[in-house]
Amino acid sequence: MPQSVAVQSPEWWRDRLYDALCKRSEETKVFDDYYECEHPLPHLHEKARAPFRRLLKMSRANYMELVVDALVGRLEVAGFQSDADGDSDQAAWALWQDNNLDGGSSLAFLEAAIRGNAYMLVSPPSGGQGFRITPEHPTQVITEGKPGEPGEMAAALKLWLDDWTGKLCCTVYLPERIYKFEAPEPKYGERSQKPQWARREVAGEEWGGKNVLGEVPFGELANRPRMLKPGASELRSVTGIQDRINKTIADRMMTQEFAAFPQKWVTGMEIPVDENGQDIEPFDVAVNKILVAEENGAKFGQFAAADLTGYLKAKEADVHDIAAITSTPPHYLLGSMVNLSAEALKAAEAGLIHKIYQRRRFLEEGLERTMRLAGFASSQARIVWKSPEWRTEGELVDALVKMGTLGVPREVLWERWGATPQEIERWRQLNEDSLDRAMAGDLAAEYGPKPTEAAAGPVGE
Repeated sequence: MPQSVAVQSPEWWRDRLYDALCKRSEETKVFDDYYECEHPLPHLHEKARAPFRRLLKMSRANYMELVVDALVGRLEVAGFQSDADGDSDQAAWALWQDNNLDGGSSLAFLEAAIRGNAYMLVSPPSGGQGFRITPEHPTQVITEGKPGEPGEMAAALKLWLDDWTGKLCCTVYLPERIYKFEAPEPKYGERSQKPQWARREVAGEEWGGKNVLGEVPFGELANRPRMLKPGASELRSVTGIQDRINKTIADRMMTQEFAAFPQKWVTGMEIPVDENGQDIEPFDVAVNKILVAEENGAKFGQFAAADLTGYLKAKEADVHDIAAITSTPPHYLLGSMVNLSAEALKAAEAGLIHKIYQRRRFLEEGLERTMRLAGFASSQARIVWKSPEWRTEGELVDALVKMGTLGVPREVLWERWGATPQEIERWRQLNEDSLDRAMAGDLAAEYGPKPTEAAAGPVGE
């Protein structure tokens, strides 16, 4: 730092977190590029790069997107479940819907799977509106925990470029105060230099205003963190295999371009030349033409086409490596499903299902903190996820019927079926209404007026 700054002062936290955010963003950019199919081109000799650049760009096969989407596609929050009496779970779900977090949470899960971390910002009520919860990108937000206090945050930084003013803005969040800074946007070639920060004054607000939440207002969604390391990308271990696949495809395409078709040869004849002494192509080869030579000793033949089997097997072996390392079902990556039974599919997806359950444990911590900051105690509004497992309806119904014979409560069976807490509540209410109508009908039949019996004897007497 250019001058001495008091430890844990707003300026100290600003510079500390800004440096950490820039470093992490630079390190994780490579994973974002791989997900977006911006892979580095396969290596070739300098003289060969320009002629083959068209083929190199066609050699990218993006398996990284499949690896991430296979995980994120099965991470879906279904609702909240309360342990306490009252309607806190319905209130939590209403807040979730008001903030459009069905889609917002999926965006955060996606960024966490790609870059290792994502965040949820909780803003206190203002202007007659309730709590606002917004997903935040990991290149714009970073947090730091309190030493020795798991789950507690000491500070956070949110960084962004204001398109209207062209200034670089940041906000430092501490448990008690919030501090805002701004700096001129770094010019091209000067981005390695530290910004020249100044206080950012906002009309009607006190600089260093009170943090009404009393806590750092972020929930951190970490993907597979470790004890001394933050969240990590799902692609960390397989980008090298993706490069191998791209190189294999590039080699195969070049072989297809120049050696995959039979090349013809001829001997025993003189090749004509033009007036400049350049050889003239003696034959115009086509499917509807034959080759004829006037020389008696002329012979024709062709070379065997290049065998591409080795390239195809090498690519398939690399794809199997990706499937094994990332627990992605092979039929996702290979795209082949031939006479697979339900048991075979379930076994193929077992690794992915186990990985999803593991990832959800750490995502829940951030989501529960987010809901707690918004006024819902985690013990009163637990996260309910949609089941990531695939089952046929017949298999599922059969299992639920057997569970019902063992006395498992009806609501538990509905939950196992995959119903959300909101659907379960609606079904329970419908059952109660049906029971009330049935009981009302029985009582009317028992104690209501009886129909008048017809008099004995023939009609008309």
